[in-house]
Amino acid sequence: MPRLGVNIDHVATLRQARGGREPDPVQAAVVAELAGADGITIHLREDRRHIQDRDLRLLRESIGVILNLEMSLSPEILELAIVVRPDQLTFVPERRAELTTEGGLDVVGLRDRIAPMLDRCREHNLIASLFIDPDPAQVEAAIALGVDAVELHTGRYANAAGSKAIAVEFAALRRASEAIVAAGIELHAGHGLTLKNTGPIAAISGMKELNIGHAIVARAVFVGLDRAVREMKDAITAASATNRTAIAAG
Repeated sequence: MPRLGVNIDHVATLRQARGGREPDPVQAAVVAELAGADGITIHLREDRRHIQDRDLRLLRESIGVILNLEMSLSPEILELAIVVRPDQLTFVPERRAELTTEGGLDVVGLRDRIAPMLDRCREHNLIASLFIDPDPAQVEAAIALGVDAVELHTGRYANAAGSKAIAVEFAALRRASEAIVAAGIELHAGHGLTLKNTGPIAAISGMKELNIGHAIVARAVFVGLDRAVREMKDAITAASATNRTAIAAG
């Protein structure tokens, strides 16, 4: 069954809107962990628009589950990560003007920048993942770099309108997943996943981790964070059980 990584960036966004101390993303992480989250994901952006350096340090001290740090190809943030030592680094694209991550990392075009970052991670025994679109060229480039994990960007699937478009995007994700798993690389996915669309992604063979934030935090406004995390965890569990049953049936 895939691990559930709960992204708490939006809790920090709400805090930063007033410039105060509440809501505390570290407290949110503890609630999510107690509710069954297998990991906590944060994106320390170069402009520090939501998560702050202090949050990263406190989370490292406070939680017992996987701490996944999303970051751009920033040498400065990598050096901070080497000191704090999150359990996993996920390299993502980053633009100052974007509201949220808009697509996958261009591994093909940025190979010469990515490779030294991965070497630095290996030097310090840090697990590294690349967040990419499910495009064959990007998948091939990520595999060639020998990265520890690949997180597939599920945004196009999540935003597709109509059954045909959804089927096309899901097929692309499944093909990319097969290539990643066949290469012996750990398979992750995330972006735009909700209670309604997570099931098929969770059921992909070899899926090890799903990182979900906005849908959980948005749901928490109405039902509380504890219940929102439990509901998503239940959805992943149900999808995984259905997949195991289907495989057993042949």
